[in-house]
Amino acid sequence: MSGSLEQLLAHNAVFAELNHTQRDLAAKRAQHRHYPAGTFITQYGDVWPFLFIVGAGVVDALKESADGRQLIVLTLAPGDLFWGLAFFNDGMQTPVALVAQEATDLYLWPREALLPLLLETPRGLWRLSQLMVMRMAQASQIVEGLAFQPVSGRLARFLLDQFAHAGEPSLERTLTLDEIAARIGSTREMVCRALYQFSDKNYIRITRTEFKLIDEGGLGEIARGS
Repeated sequence: MSGSLEQLLAHNAVFAELNHTQRDLAAKRAQHRHYPAGTFITQYGDVWPFLFIVGAGVVDALKESADGRQLIVLTLAPGDLFWGLAFFNDGMQTPVALVAQEATDLYLWPREALLPLLLETPRGLWRLSQLMVMRMAQASQIVEGLAFQPVSGRLARFLLDQFAHAGEPSLERTLTLDEIAARIGSTREMVCRALYQFSDKNYIRITRTEFKLIDEGGLGEIARGS
C-alpha cells in the first residue's frame, strides 16, 4: 500500500485509533525523508530516536557478523511501522541496521512530536504494543530457525514462502545467492549447494531466470525437518 501520508495513517492499525484531528496533527509533525536504493537509514549501534512509517519503497532491517555475513531479520513495505529503541528509552542503541532496498520514502516522528498524541489514545498504544509483541514473536522464530534448523530446511521454507507469495509454481530469480543467504542466515556457497541438492532430488527445477516448483511435498518435508 502506498499513497498520501493521510491515507497511510488512516489505514495503519496504530494511527487509525487516533481521531481525525489527531491524525492531521501527526501528519503535520511528520518529517519526510527520501533514501536512494542502497542507502543506510541508520547503522547498527546508532542512538536513533524515531518512529516511522514507510511511505514508498522497501526497508530491510539487517544484522551483520564480524566476518561480513548479513541476516535480514525484517522487511518493511509501504504502510509498515518501525522504530529505534531510543524512541522509547533514551540512549538505547538500534540493534539492527536499516537500509533502503530500493528508492524509499519515510515519514518519521521524534518522540516529542508523537508521544503526546499516543498518550491521549490508549487504544493506539495498545495497537502499538500488539505490533511489538508480533515483532518479538517473529524474532523468536528467526532465532529458533538459526539454532535448530539446518540451512536446507531454512532455504526450503524460504522458497515455499516465495512460491506462495507469487501464487504460482514459477518464481523469477530476482534475488542473488548473496541476498537469499542474507534472508536465511547462511552463505552463498551453502545456498548454492542446497539449491542444487533440491534440483537433484527433483523438488525444483533451476534455470538461468527462474525456479520452478516440481515437488511441493518433498520440499515441505525438508522445511519441516522430516
